[in-house]
Amino acid sequence: MSKTTRATQVLARAGITHSVHTYDYDPEATRIGLQAAEAMGVAPGEVFKTLMAAVDGKPVCVLVPSDREVSLKKLAAAFKTKSAAMMRPADAERLTGYHVGGISPLGQKRAVPTVVDAAALGYPEIFVNGGQRGLQLRVKPDDLVRVLQARTEAVT
Repeated sequence: MSKTTRATQVLARAGITHSVHTYDYDPEATRIGLQAAEAMGVAPGEVFKTLMAAVDGKPVCVLVPSDREVSLKKLAAAFKTKSAAMMRPADAERLTGYHVGGISPLGQKRAVPTVVDAAALGYPEIFVNGGQRGLQLRVKPDDLVRVLQARTEAVT
């Protein structure tokens, strides 16, 4: 497994300190973020899953703790729209250029508006997917928000 991905390159170009962590990805896991947290021995709330959704039909990226579910109502409100829906996996892969289970918020083929759940700000560092299954990046939430030009909202 390469530890250099489009996601790590984005952080490196921005001069953002981060660390790369690998774990044994389980393709049978029903909740990938929880499996990653368990495999790395960290609290599930520190591992943020990357979800792709659509608000009023437009794609967005949302990061939430692996032990929580996104509230579509709160997500729509965060973007001041009336509706939100999760994106189909095939559409998420086509849009981001990553495979499900390895979708990173960083280095996606097409930049889309991003929201990071406000819970991230309660941790000195969080983990996000590094662009491959079994690869996580540990980064300060403020740095992540800045490089993604994301907003922080409570969306769980």
